[in-house]
Amino acid sequence: MGNEYFNHRCKVETKRIIWLIGLIFASVLIIQHFELPYRDQSMLSLLFSGKSHFDNNNRNNSSPSTSVTKSENAIDESSSYELSNEDGVGLISSISPSSSLSFGENGSISISISIPPENSRIGGGPTSPDISPGPAISPSRSASPIINKEINDEKSKKSSDVVVSPPTKEVPLVLSVSEMKDTLIRSRVSSFSKSPHWPSKADQELLEARIQIANAPIIETHPILHAPIYRNLSSFVRSYEIMEEKLKIYIYKDGKKPVFHKPRLKGIYASEGWFMKLLEESKQFVTNDPLQAHLFYLPFSSQLLVDYVYVPDSHSFHEINEYLKNYLDAIKGRYLFWNRTDGTDHFLVACHDWAPIETRKLMANCIRALCNSDIKEGFRLGNDVSLPETKVPSPQKPLAKIGGAPPSDRKILAFFAGKMHGYLRPILLKHWENKDPDMKIFGRLKKDSYAWHMKNSKYCICAKGYEVNSPRVVEALVNGCVPVILSDNFVPPFFEILDWESFAVFVLEKDIPNLKNILVSIPESRYVEMQGRVTQVRQHFLWHSTPLKYDLFHMVLHSIWYNRVMRLSP
Repeated sequence: MGNEYFNHRCKVETKRIIWLIGLIFASVLIIQHFELPYRDQSMLSLLFSGKSHFDNNNRNNSSPSTSVTKSENAIDESSSYELSNEDGVGLISSISPSSSLSFGENGSISISISIPPENSRIGGGPTSPDISPGPAISPSRSASPIINKEINDEKSKKSSDVVVSPPTKEVPLVLSVSEMKDTLIRSRVSSFSKSPHWPSKADQELLEARIQIANAPIIETHPILHAPIYRNLSSFVRSYEIMEEKLKIYIYKDGKKPVFHKPRLKGIYASEGWFMKLLEESKQFVTNDPLQAHLFYLPFSSQLLVDYVYVPDSHSFHEINEYLKNYLDAIKGRYLFWNRTDGTDHFLVACHDWAPIETRKLMANCIRALCNSDIKEGFRLGNDVSLPETKVPSPQKPLAKIGGAPPSDRKILAFFAGKMHGYLRPILLKHWENKDPDMKIFGRLKKDSYAWHMKNSKYCICAKGYEVNSPRVVEALVNGCVPVILSDNFVPPFFEILDWESFAVFVLEKDIPNLKNILVSIPESRYVEMQGRVTQVRQHFLWHSTPLKYDLFHMVLHSIWYNRVMRLSP
């Protein structure tokens, strides 16, 4: 009897075990069949809720809510991406797509990524750490493909519906001056700085300044300023007056020489040094009380970063990035001011070609005054400032010899001379060197011959070198020569204030073969008008040992102030 009962129980338990094994195996097959994401809690809850996975798919026809803007047809999933900040500008850290996903409640995911441009390379210098070194001559840069993915954002966290936005219009490879102007106008009404984490008296003063600038009294004539060379003379004059009256800047004492607080006043990158020198000497604009400050200055030299921190031939910005990161970490730990605004009220002035790459990650929120003001290198119209590149031969005499022949005595149609930096200048010489007596296009010239040609030519060709900027723009203005900007995507200095098309000519790089026809087609009366405006605008491009009203120092300072004011949300 006992044996029969024992045998019966064994059979029953064996059947139960076999049934459980079969159930588990069937469950595994079902999960594999539907390819359910095991780490997504919302999908697991869907499995046990009794709802049909297929019904959900038929209603939504895709997976979690997604908004995608894509400028490439296909992206390799193994590519390296970089996070963007809340404004969508500035890159924070390099990550891979798989490691960047974060899962929240109900399976919500949030990510914002961008792909660094291919061949993001400075001529003769380093690349980003994850980009292999390129050739010594900077290649033509293509548009940076940008992808923004927002899966289940704040407004759709409770929904598992999928919304794929239609593809946006790709940014053109070349942005014309008129398109830059339109972009700037749009940014004034649609793009604002992040709100500070807590308010300050300075913020209120800036908002009041914005209102006064917007309601500036109409000025038709001015004793010093000539209205046609400005976008809006009335707004500029009122903004400048408020700046002189109100603006206070705090300069961080942190940072060791020579990279910090040691301006270099000679050479092709001297603009950043002269600004640093004159601002640190200013009693009008500098305050020792940071609570009064409207702006905070980061007093480092982009040139000296390269000279003292960059490892020669390393083709890497790692050391520079670490150096600046340590500096900013010290500021964030010692003061509250960066943390209050995430750096939007901080600014830097940098003229070296590599400055956009040096600063685009760590200082993405700052106002950056850059000589290399290249749209394709991340220059932001309405936020960043185009800094004039000025070649200062002597710190004792920053003021160059001004003027040249009157318009009627300028017999040379067009002039260019310079080293064969970059890809564009060899093309210019191929088409025009020794090809036409009206076109004086050379390689290198002696200093005296170079100056003579500038002072006796109608038009001076300002062709880009390795980067979009060139000291020839300022040299042309100083010598009374109408500048011809031959540099695609170059944002000219003080673009938010000056109407460059009133005193300069812009020629697309692709139109080099047609350069003479373009210049000859300009009526003589129009040339004389532009040349007269060149003589009127050049006061804004001169350094003085003791700053003068409306000079280069004050214009750089004003553009920084103006962009800060206009970026505040009204």
